Amino acid sequence: MEKILVVDDEANIRKVIREYGEFNGYQVEESIDGMEAVNLCRSNAYDLIIMDVMMPRLDGFSACKEIRKVTDTPIIMLSARGEEYDKLFGFELGIDDYMVKPFSPKELMARVNAVLNRRNGASNPENETLTFEGLVINKTARVVTVDGQRVELTPKEYELLFYLATNRNIALSRDKLLSDIWGYDFFGDDRTIDTHIKNLRNNLGKYRDYIVTLRGVGYKFEA
Repeated sequence: MEKILVVDDEANIRKVIREYGEFNGYQVEESIDGMEAVNLCRSNAYDLIIMDVMMPRLDGFSACKEIRKVTDTPIIMLSARGEEYDKLFGFELGIDDYMVKPFSPKELMARVNAVLNRRNGASNPENETLTFEGLVINKTARVVTVDGQRVELTPKEYELLFYLATNRNIALSRDKLLSDIWGYDFFGDDRTIDTHIKNLRNNLGKYRDYIVTLRGVGYKFEA
């Protein structure tokens, strides 16, 4: 049974998410603030984290930074703030999704299912490892190395890189990338893709030029 950690200082919200999560077959644990959540993640393994942004002691964004130091567990962020800046900042930190309060518990569960399905998707034996000179992408192990050195990517950066590399030499629009990687009707700002591409290129070092920008269209992995 997959285990979810719900982090929110509002007891009613934790209760609703727990009820829907357990109804969907998940084991649900609760945390009342970011500080407690970080400590729990240091000593426990979770399959997914649902976390509020505005919390006492340690806010969700700060907690995400600390959690990312110890695990790449997918994170869905909740917030009453729907500004573009907040969403983009969250994705830069490595979150997998962002929902604005008030939210539909059913939609939240649909997004939980989508994130976990992508994370746990069956591997294709023919595409387990892709090699481009010194850049090696191992899908099964979810490991990327540059000239033998492992690079740390967020879950979304990894999925984006593998998708681009699998569809190498094919022009991919931002809408296509959002639809196929995020897997649902995204909030509509395709600059999220640009942010992830920028971070991905920084991690790839001298192999950054494999990811080619197609002005007015999107991107292509050219190798």
